[in-house]
Amino acid sequence: MANEHARELRNNATAAERQLWQKLRDLKVSGQKFRRQVPIDHFIADFACLSHRLIIEVDGATHATDEEIESDTRRQLYLESQGFRVLRFQNSDVITNIDGVMDTVVGVLDRLACEITPTPNPSPQGGGE
Repeated sequence: MANEHARELRNNATAAERQLWQKLRDLKVSGQKFRRQVPIDHFIADFACLSHRLIIEVDGATHATDEEIESDTRRQLYLESQGFRVLRFQNSDVITNIDGVMDTVVGVLDRLACEITPTPNPSPQGGGE
């Protein structure tokens, strides 16, 4: 069910989501792979870079009511409790300042990359000298 809903959201993306998706796809060259409309537990994240545990949400006018703000806050707190970093941008910010949005995203990815601890090499087998 979540996958079907995610597919529907991908097919009905807002102009801001489409614009941001084009820019996020360009980051694949530098090793940051984003997915869009990603089911995470009982939520669907607009965009996620799972290797860096980064979620990006693009909020439109429907996120302006008290009820929606409260819902977004609960959702963000839950996702953060699961080890994700959540960035939120307004549709208008994405449309009018995509370069600034991308500067923020790349800056956060760079900081998160420094926090990711590589898996150490496995110990040599045999124990001989």
